[in-house]
Amino acid sequence: MKKEAPLASRLRPGNLDEVVGQQHIIGRGKLLYRAIKADKLGSLIFYGPPGTGKTTLAKVIANTTSARFCQMNATTAGKKDMEEAVKEAKEALGMYGQKTILFIDEIHRFNKGQQDYLLPFVEDGTLILIGATTENPYFEVNKALLSRSRIFELKPLAKEDIKELIRRAVCDRERGMGAYDAVIDEDAADFLADAAGGDARAALNAVELGILTTDRGADGKIHIDLAAAQECIQKRAVGYDKDGDSHYDTISAFIKSMRGSDPNAAVYYLARMLYAGEDVKFIARRIMICAAEDVGNADPQALTVAVSAAQAVERIGMPEGQIILSQAAAYVACAPKSNAACTAISRAMEAVEERGGLPVPVHLQDRHYSGAAKLGRGDGYKYAHDYPKHYVEQQYLPDGLKDRIFYEPTENGYEKTIREYMRWMRE
Repeated sequence: MKKEAPLASRLRPGNLDEVVGQQHIIGRGKLLYRAIKADKLGSLIFYGPPGTGKTTLAKVIANTTSARFCQMNATTAGKKDMEEAVKEAKEALGMYGQKTILFIDEIHRFNKGQQDYLLPFVEDGTLILIGATTENPYFEVNKALLSRSRIFELKPLAKEDIKELIRRAVCDRERGMGAYDAVIDEDAADFLADAAGGDARAALNAVELGILTTDRGADGKIHIDLAAAQECIQKRAVGYDKDGDSHYDTISAFIKSMRGSDPNAAVYYLARMLYAGEDVKFIARRIMICAAEDVGNADPQALTVAVSAAQAVERIGMPEGQIILSQAAAYVACAPKSNAACTAISRAMEAVEERGGLPVPVHLQDRHYSGAAKLGRGDGYKYAHDYPKHYVEQQYLPDGLKDRIFYEPTENGYEKTIREYMRWMRE
């Protein structure tokens, strides 16, 4: 390993036993562990956030397999590179009976045509493909390639895993920074492990920067304290792709938190989206939908608050708009809940789909046009305001649906008042 290489690269493990984290896929006895040990790999897709060990696992495989190992990065590789890799793989298989593993980092960067080119060679065994991607492969990788590959999802590293790597980085004299005679305070290691957000590379880059830029103390050692650690890692970029599954997962958690009446979680996921630069109009739309779908008439004011917030954010802009969105999200989260309006329209839509456009009862038909009276349109209609309580019992639904119930107010919030009023009115 070149000494000039970044610390994160130098510390990459040479074998499975040195790998930290991801025990759910490479723990002893797990499928991937057994396949690597037995050198019986099929095509694989490693999927997970940056710094979780996708390239590390590929390098471990390269060190342990008897197959040829070829690596390329989809951000720079083109059709010519793939053609050359296939040609060499065919030669190795034909002349020596040796298989070829092709590792493609950032495989989601390949377009459909590039991915399609690989398919026949993966299918006939010319290549064993290992792809690495930070994006959900079910969105970004061709279905044909997915069907021929096993997908392994790597998780953000646990805090203790990150701390173990930090300790190795500071103490390892061969591959780490041990020759610098540095020490790191426990609270500094804790901070880096937290701030890294499961990204080993971010933590190791911070350790390397800290050791290289901190003056030695009176005892001749380099001391990485909490202040130095905070300076070296700075602000963490939140993992969030507005076109990928991070986007959908976060907005899903945001909506479910409001629906679940947890304002703390709702505001947290709102902050995540705002921090990552999500479109505020998109966020405002989701709050409005939640106000109608999940709060409904249990608190009719919720929709008013949500709509007002959307209009206010559009007029005011950011960063002040985040306060308005926070108010609206917190209000919707704390409001009493009812999905009765949502259920009502769903039931009504199903009825329309099942029965079609049933005839409107004659007494409800329009009689304001010439000749309507002669046709009997509107005959027998009872004007509600002419009766006590401004209510009169008559049939409003078509004959085929006259006894159907679509909207059922709940006992929550204002809907309880609606329910009681409807009962009083009909008594």
